[in-house]
This record gives sequence, C-alpha cells and structure tokens, in this order.
Amino acid sequence: MDSSHPDQSDPELHEKCGVFGVYAPGDDVARLTFFGLHSLQHRGQESAGIVTTDGRDLHRFAAMGLVTQIFHEGVLGSLTGFAAIGHTRYSTTGSSTPKNAQPFIVEGLAGRLAIAHNGNIVNADLLRADLEARGVRFETTTDSEVIAALVANAPGQTWEERFEVLMRRANGAYSLTLLTDDAVFGVRDPYGIRPLCIGRLNGGEGAYVLASETCALDHLGAELVREVAPGEVVRLDAEGLHSFVPVVEEQRRALCLLEYIYFARPDSRLGGELLYPVRMEMGAQLSREHPVDADIVIGVPDSATAAAIGYARASGIPYAEALVKNRYVGRTFIQPDQRLRERGVQLKFNPMRELLEGKRVIVVDDTIVRGTTTPRVVAMLRRAGAKEVHLRITSPPITHPCFYGVDMATKAELIGAHQSVEEIRQHVDADSLGYLSLAGTVAATQQTEGSLCTACFSGSYPGPVPLQLDKFLLERPSPTEPLPLTAGR
Repeated sequence: MDSSHPDQSDPELHEKCGVFGVYAPGDDVARLTFFGLHSLQHRGQESAGIVTTDGRDLHRFAAMGLVTQIFHEGVLGSLTGFAAIGHTRYSTTGSSTPKNAQPFIVEGLAGRLAIAHNGNIVNADLLRADLEARGVRFETTTDSEVIAALVANAPGQTWEERFEVLMRRANGAYSLTLLTDDAVFGVRDPYGIRPLCIGRLNGGEGAYVLASETCALDHLGAELVREVAPGEVVRLDAEGLHSFVPVVEEQRRALCLLEYIYFARPDSRLGGELLYPVRMEMGAQLSREHPVDADIVIGVPDSATAAAIGYARASGIPYAEALVKNRYVGRTFIQPDQRLRERGVQLKFNPMRELLEGKRVIVVDDTIVRGTTTPRVVAMLRRAGAKEVHLRITSPPITHPCFYGVDMATKAELIGAHQSVEEIRQHVDADSLGYLSLAGTVAATQQTEGSLCTACFSGSYPGPVPLQLDKFLLERPSPTEPLPLTAGR
C-alpha cells in the first residue's frame, strides 16, 4: 500500500480512505489537518485534499499524490479558517482521477457542504438516479458525492435531520467528516463498518478533532475522547461537542475484521485495544494452531511484523528480520522498465542471505488475495538459500469480495474461493501452509464475532450487497439500471 501511483493489478488489499476533521478556532487548522492526513497516509495514496471554513467561504485544495507531495507552505497558507476536514484516498468507487479527489464541496437546497468519506455505498446507483431525476447534477463518479448530494438536498430543518435521511436511505459503509460554514460533523453508519474516533486538543478548550484512527490523535498531541458510535452523528462547533443518534432501524455492529488484521496502524486503538498486541496474539494463536519445526520466524513487513514476533515468542523459535522493506518503492511516478518489473517483489523486499541460507524458515503474512505476490516471496527466499519455507497466514482464506470500502478483487480472482489450502500451498510453492481460523482471529481481537464484519472470510454480509462488484458503476453512460442485490446473511 505504498504507491502514490498504484498499479491496478497490484494484488494487495487497498483500503478506501482516511478521513480527518478539526474544529479549533485560533489554531492553524490546515496545518493540523495536514499532519493528521500524513499519519493516515497508509489508508490511501492516490490523492489527498483539505477544505477549510472561515465562516464566510469554504477553501479547498485537492490533488493527486501523497500528502507531502501535494501540500506546501503556500497552499496551507491559503487554506484559512477555524475548522477543516481532510481526506486521503484509495479508490473503490470511481476512477483514480483528479476530479474524484476528495473532499468535495456540494451545493444543495440546505446550503453548502464539504464531505470526506471512508467506505462504500452499495446502492449509490439508485440514490444517484433519484437525485438526478430531481435535477441534481454530479461532477464526479464517486459514491461519496452521492452521499453529499443526498444530505445537502434532504428535507429537514437541521443537518441532524438530514443525516437521518442519509441513514434511512444509504446502504453500506460510511465514516464521514463533513464541513459547513460553522461546524464539523462526524458520521458513522449504523453497522460501524469503518472506524472513526474523537479527540480533544489543547486540554479541552473547545478544540476537537475527528480521525479514522487514533494514531492521528497521537501525532497531534490530542487526547482520545472516544470512538464515534455506529449510527451516531457528532457535531463540533462554537458550543463544543454534541451528539445525535438518528432514529433508524437498529443494526448489528460490524466493524471490519481486516482493520484488526491489516489496515489500521499497529499503534492505533480499536474497540479500546491497541492493535500491536492484538496482532501479536494472532501470531501466537497461529503458532498453536499450525506448529512446525523451524530455525527462524520472519514476517513480511510491515503489517505482519507484530504477528511474526507473536508467533516466535509462543513457539520458542527465534525471530529474525531477514526481509528488509524498501518503503519508498512506488512513491514515484517513474515506472520500472520491463526488466525491473519482472523482478516483482525484489524491488520491494530485499532478503538477507546470511540469515536465511540453510535455514528452515517460517514466514508470517496477513493475507493471500489473488495468489500472485506470495509465490514471488517464497521463490525469493529460496533463491536466498532458505532450506524450507513454511507459510503462516494470520487470517482465514479470503473467499468473498468486499462491498464496504476495500478494493480487493472479484470472487473469480480470489484464490481462496476456488482452491483448497493444499492447492494454494502447491501454487505458492511452500513446504507447508497454515491459515489462522476465523475463531482464532476473532478471539485475538477480544471482540465477539457478532460485532465484526467477517464477510470476506465467511460470506455473511451485514446487509444486502450486489451480486457482483462494479467499481466503475457510476461511470456508465446511464447508471440508472441498478445492479440486483442479494440479501446479507
């Protein structure tokens, strides 16, 4: 997930976005938002943007690239005001183009509104068709603009009432930060699929922040207040922090399990738990479920490092950092030539032969999606002299696509949907392969399975989803014929 210009054939999982919001009169809110987005860069590297308000106008700047590539002192100086929202994007609905860079500003019957969105709305085509029939015009091909237009044109005397319309009509995942002339809002869908938290700045003097992950609060010296509850709307304004819970049909909680396994940073907290020890416990549980005699344990950096350490400690087998990651691969618009491209992951990881040669190696990774990268990692370790390569995965096989904000793959592309564990082992050329059970994965989070979305592993979706995944649905000439939905289980 390190690319500022990602190859769409990249087999890794990609989270849709990171969102941020701040209400802090007297502070440089654009600068605070810049550093907040910088800490959320791992959630998306295609584009980023900031919108501020000074009470009279909304000031926006958004562009393609990484946060540090887009913003400089001149840009930040032009983004004046006392409140702001920001966004860093990986696309799951709509192309990766400048026009789809968030946050967006929309004008509606209720006034002007800016939005930053993490998640995915599965009935966005229906909502957009209805809004277009009412005369609303769209400038982008994203479901995020559909959300903003729905709220900005919803009936109601207050923004809170309009958010109730959103929750009644939109089906899917959305953690939002929104900006009006005088307030910042944070909204989380009734399932709570994507994370969103609240922090307090400056010792509680009326300055608050909203962020996808708690690591953003830590970077700003903000105190964690709490997570935004599923189905809750919070408002930050001159009178402080307010909460509103729209009256909608109650849904079960379904925080994405992949946030624990892969997406969120290890120094973030979810459900009150720091993720680093959660991932260590996943590795420890994996060692109990799939033990094997070996000489060293290594992790595929960076997301599997904590799990590899947990596996090593539980098994008593030494941990070694035998794979070194080049964190700057992909952070350029200069693409490798064919000869370099054929080297694949060798550009991203460099194995240390001195640690691997003649060794029986346990390799801990978090997921296998399409099964294209893993064989290259195994082959690279064998070329570096590994005697045996035993692959251990800190999640169950991914068997179903995600419709809630992860650009994963279609079911036909998911190797776990069509091949047995033994067939996958042969495909990746490992000496053995073990996946962590769903029960073991959930147990490590200290949550209950009923409070998590496990759909990509179990096929049990929290709500109705399309029969097929179409990332570019809203780019059709006439996206008025909706895809049929199948009920969640």
